[in-house]
Amino acid sequence: MTRNVLFICSQNRLRSPTAEQVFADWPGIETASAGLNHDAENPLTPELLQWADIVFVMERMHRNKLSARFKPYLGDTHVVCLEIPDDYAYMDPDLIELLKARVPRHLA
Repeated sequence: MTRNVLFICSQNRLRSPTAEQVFADWPGIETASAGLNHDAENPLTPELLQWADIVFVMERMHRNKLSARFKPYLGDTHVVCLEIPDDYAYMDPDLIELLKARVPRHLA
């Protein structure tokens, strides 16, 4: 069974698209990413949340915004906060290492 994994940050330009790329080839999961800001590259939609089996947010403020704006669409979807600050470029090797250290245990 395939699990749908959604990564969320603010703008969907650096952290969440990196996470989407890093885990795109993992067996048994489909990945997507979105941003919570209205001007994000790929703004979060209720449809994306309903598609997701698990949601990863980069910071606590993302979890708070997610709950405030999309609570009706979250249902019992598991939301995990990765505690990754907005200090990294797209595909930054340090960001990739952090993601590989923090995400896989939630995918088991």
